[in-house]
Amino acid sequence: MSEAAPMAAQPRSKTGKGTARALRREDRLPAVIYGDKKDPVSISVAFRDVQKMIEQGNVNNQIYAIEVSGTKQIVLARDVQLDPVTDWPVHVDFLRVGESSRVTVQVPVHFLNHEKSPGLKRGGVLNVVRHELDLYCPAMSIPHQIDIDLSKYEIGDSIHISAVNLPDRVEPTITDRDFTIATIAAPSVMPESDEDEEAAGEEPETDSEEEDED
Repeated sequence: MSEAAPMAAQPRSKTGKGTARALRREDRLPAVIYGDKKDPVSISVAFRDVQKMIEQGNVNNQIYAIEVSGTKQIVLARDVQLDPVTDWPVHVDFLRVGESSRVTVQVPVHFLNHEKSPGLKRGGVLNVVRHELDLYCPAMSIPHQIDIDLSKYEIGDSIHISAVNLPDRVEPTITDRDFTIATIAAPSVMPESDEDEEAAGEEPETDSEEEDED
């Protein structure tokens, strides 16, 4: 089960642009909790907490425990609205989740053992097709990342979703094809072999005898 990270919040009785601007002057952001067949709850959260969530890459795959008016809400951030000029967060939507909830999330892919890959050691290039995977999984068991071991891949190999060991009850949202996550591509210029280097280092033969002058 994913551990819910605590996040402090305050109830918010007023809405609108004026209230939102006032909150931002206090380094707080307007937010709303919705879902699970319950009424939406308007809250505010600290700007620094949301900024930290974004910097750590936990927007879509981290469960949070938010306590509002004495009631703890287990939530997942579903949408963080950003200012189009500054890229700073300005509003957050949180989705309530329960023990039996299943959600669709984007989970980052991490590639391991680059130094052990025979293809990469020969000069191949890792071409990442998907940096994140869209997964359908229990809300309480969201993987923080999907690890892919590169140690067995050669130049020309493709890594498909079927080769990835996903956690229990976690499945890709794309089920109609065995899609590609990454490939080991050949380098644009293949490294020279030892024989080629030796041949390149040899000087061309010349006639050592000079012609006699008349």
